[in-house]
Amino acid sequence: MATVAHRYFRPQPVPAVAVSTEQTHGEDGEHREDGEHDKDEETKAIRLSESEMKEFNIEVGTARAGNLKIHIELPGEVVPNADRLVHIVPPVSGVVREVRKTLGDRVRKGEVMAVLASRELADAKASFLNAGERVALAQANFVREEDLWKKRISSEQEYLQAKQTLAEARIELRSAEQKLHALGFSDEYLAQLPGQPDVSYTRYEITAPFDGTVIGKHVSLGEATKEDANLFTVADLSSVWVNLSVYQKDMQFIRKGQPVVVSAGHGIPDAAGEISYIGSLVGEQTRTALARVVLPNSGGNLRPGLFVTGTITVKSVPVPLLVPKSALQTIEERQAVFVMTQEGFVPRTVTVGRSNDTHVEVTSGMKPGDRYAASGSFTLKAQMSKGAFGDGHGH
Repeated sequence: MATVAHRYFRPQPVPAVAVSTEQTHGEDGEHREDGEHDKDEETKAIRLSESEMKEFNIEVGTARAGNLKIHIELPGEVVPNADRLVHIVPPVSGVVREVRKTLGDRVRKGEVMAVLASRELADAKASFLNAGERVALAQANFVREEDLWKKRISSEQEYLQAKQTLAEARIELRSAEQKLHALGFSDEYLAQLPGQPDVSYTRYEITAPFDGTVIGKHVSLGEATKEDANLFTVADLSSVWVNLSVYQKDMQFIRKGQPVVVSAGHGIPDAAGEISYIGSLVGEQTRTALARVVLPNSGGNLRPGLFVTGTITVKSVPVPLLVPKSALQTIEERQAVFVMTQEGFVPRTVTVGRSNDTHVEVTSGMKPGDRYAASGSFTLKAQMSKGAFGDGHGH
C-alpha cells in the first residue's frame, strides 16, 4: 500500500447524489469472482427507506477520479501588521495632565488620547510669537528707512542696516514656525495662536495617527515624560500578519504568491491568503525560515498571539478513484466501503493507497461509477451487528 511521506493530499470533494428506495439492477456482480461471493454479499445487504437514510444522515456518493492536492502544514502565529502599527512618542517633554485612553480602547484618527503640560512647548510658542513681533517692527522700520533714504534724508548705510535687520527677523520667524510644524501644529493653528490665552501655551495633545486599537499603554496621570518616551502603541487590526515557520525539508516547496489557508480552530473560520514574504535567513535555534501571509481581519477573529496552522498546496496529482475517509470502515480487520446494490448497502473490501485527512485513494475493490455510503457508514456497520434497522431493513 502506497504511503505519503510528511505530506497530505487534499482531493476534490465527492458530490452527494439523491437516494431512491427503488434501485434498478446494478452491475455489482462484475466485482465478484464467483456467484457464491455474490450470494454472501446479498445476505449482508442492509436495505433502507429514504426516510431512514435521512434519519441516520446517510448520504450516497459516486466513486470517480479526482485530483489529490499535495500540501504541507506549517505552524504559525498571528501578529499585528507592522505596517499599520505605531509607537506614539511625544516630541516634547512634559507632565501628564490627562489620560483618556487605555488598553483595548478603539481610537479614531485625530482623537485625543492624552494631554501634556510642557514648558518646552510654551517656550517654542513664545519664540514664535516674539519672532512675529520682531518681524512686524523690523518691517515698519525698513519701510521708514527706505522712504528716508529715497528722500536723501538718511544715509544708505542706515537703509541697508534696516533691510538686514528685517531679513534676520524673518529668518528667526521661519525657524520658530518650522519648530512648531515639527511638533505637529498646522499653519491654521499658528495663525490663531496670537489670540489664544496664555494658559494654552503649555498644552500638548497626544492624538491617534489613524483608526486602530490601543495595544500598549505606558503612561500614568501626573507622570513626567521625556520626548523619547513611548506613551501608547496603536495598531490597526483590520489586517494582520501570520508568520509561518518553514522547516528545512519544506523550503524547496515554498514560493512567494502561493495560496495559503490559515486555520486557527476553536470555531474561528479559516482564512485564505497568499505568501507575501519569505525570509532569507534560517533561525539558529529553530532552524526554520519565515513565511508571511497578510490577512484581512475586519471581524477581529484573528487576534495577535493566536497560534495557527497554514496549509499550503504545492502540487496536484490525478488519481483514478477517490472516496472520503468517512466512507471507510474496518470490518473483520479489513478496510471496507458500503456499496449500494440492488439488495441494499453491502460492505465491500477495498485496498487503499494515498490519502490525506479527509479522502483516500481506492486502488482495488471498487470502480468509477459505484454508488456508496459517503457518510453515515458507521451507522451501517453498527446495524450489521444489531441485525435490525427498522421495518425497512432486511439482512
